[in-house]
This record gives sequence, C-alpha cells and structure tokens, in this order.
Amino acid sequence: MSVSLWCEEAQGHITGSSQLRAAWDPTVSGHRVIQRLLHVEERYMPSLLYITLIQRDPERREELAKWALEVCCECGCDEAVFPLSVSLMDRFLSASLSIPVSPYCLAAGCILIASKLADCDNVTADTLCAAAEYSFQPSSLREMERVILATLRWDTAAVTPQDFLPHFLASVVGRGVGDSSDSEGELLSTTLRRHSDTLAAMCACDSRFLGAPPSLVAAASLNCALRGLGSKGPTQLAVLSEALAELCQADVVMLQCYSEMIEYALRQRLRSGLQQGPMEKDEEVEDERAGTPTDMREIDF
Repeated sequence: MSVSLWCEEAQGHITGSSQLRAAWDPTVSGHRVIQRLLHVEERYMPSLLYITLIQRDPERREELAKWALEVCCECGCDEAVFPLSVSLMDRFLSASLSIPVSPYCLAAGCILIASKLADCDNVTADTLCAAAEYSFQPSSLREMERVILATLRWDTAAVTPQDFLPHFLASVVGRGVGDSSDSEGELLSTTLRRHSDTLAAMCACDSRFLGAPPSLVAAASLNCALRGLGSKGPTQLAVLSEALAELCQADVVMLQCYSEMIEYALRQRLRSGLQQGPMEKDEEVEDERAGTPTDMREIDF
C-alpha cells in the first residue's frame, strides 16, 4: 500500500472568498523574536557562487522575478507570497546552478509552494498555467513542484524581509513615530508598512540586493519609508536609523548605504516608468495594485 504525503490543492477553488486572519499579536514580537529571525536568516541565503554568477548577468533572473510579481498581483496574493517565491527560486537555482527547460514553470512552481505556505487561499496550478499562457501544463507544474521540494529538502519556510518588517515597525512605533493620536498613529503605521513592503518587493526584483540579508533589506526599506514621509526632522531620523541598525545588527553606515541604494533604484524605476508614457499604464493595473501607496504605483517592476 503506497502512502502519499502530497498536498493537492482543491479543485473547487473560489477566488475572492472570505478569509479570516488573526490580528497582530504584540506578544509574539520584540527583541527575542527578532534575534531568532536573525539567527535563522543565514540558513536561507543563496550561495556566494550563485550571487556572483547572477550579478554578472542578472537579466534572466530579474525577468522571472518581475513575472512572479505580476502574477502575485493579478492573483491577489498576500504580500508574503512574492518574496517567499523569489527566495525559493534563488535557493533552487543556487543548488542546481542551471535554469530548467521551462524557467516560467520554475517561477510558477515557487509561487505555488509559497502561496500554500503564506496565503489563506492558495493559487491553483490551472491559474498559474493560464498566467504563463499555457507554455506548460498543470502536470508539468506539479512535477516541477516536486523537483523544487526535493532539491530544497522540503525546507521551504524561508525568512524574508517581510518577516522582519512588522517587528521593526513595532519597535520604531514604540520609539515615538506614531505617538500623536491613536488614529493618526495607526494610519502612519499602515502607510509605513505599505511603503516598506513596496520597497522590499522592489529589492527582490533587483539582483543588486541578492546578497543582502533580509533583515538589512527590511531595515533599509523602512528607513527609506521614514525618509519619504518627511514627517520627521534630521535628528529624529538619525535616531531611528541607529535604532534600525541596532535591530538588524548592522553598522549605521551600512544601513545608510543600502538605504541610498534603494532610493537610487526607486528613482530608476520611476524614471523608466515615466519614459514609457501614460498610455501604457492601463487603469486595470492601478485597480489591481490598490494596496500600493499612491506615490509608489508608477514603479516599473
């Protein structure tokens, strides 16, 4: 008698179904949780050889990452799905050092696994095949999923910048970022989180940030979001930068360096988006990315 441990997605998948999510629990945050994440994050870093090879020729990897982002946006995935899928893809390519015959099947397989781990309502194989214009079949996608899981030895719950962001943000808010009033503080925290998520997603698409620890990317993204709001003076921003550097156990100079890299990458994306012209930006794209801050929507990922 054969026993299968395979997790099959339900065929009766219904998009837009009601989802119940647990509220943020402050008891599972704090210094202890951050230290645990910092200890584990090194385990999920791609190899130095892979980082070197990709940074010499980053076009194909960035193409797959951008496609994965588009698919996650179109499917309405949770913000944690995209960075986790890119992490799975990088770790798989780091182990194999070769791109499979169907690269988009690999990216789709990583999205499928990530959505099962990080989302309440996972993306189906049929949906991913349709997103790739049926360049591969559902059977091939499920086989790719098996290959990915076998290569990674089922160790798929990787640490991403999105894992650090709520804990860093809670610490920053505790230092007086949102102390004006309950409603204003909550709005500011939500805006900071949305800005930081967008910047971290941009870093996942950019191979220049491939070798950076997730904690440093998260801290630099939040640091850029704090700068972008313009609600704090230079002295307050310097204090918050030092606090973020201490949280991610990095030097302040290193944090500022990555913050400037993110701001430079953001200017490049905005410049390329403006060069494309407004006619190429369909209104449907704006609706699909309604969760993205207004001043971030023009980023050409």
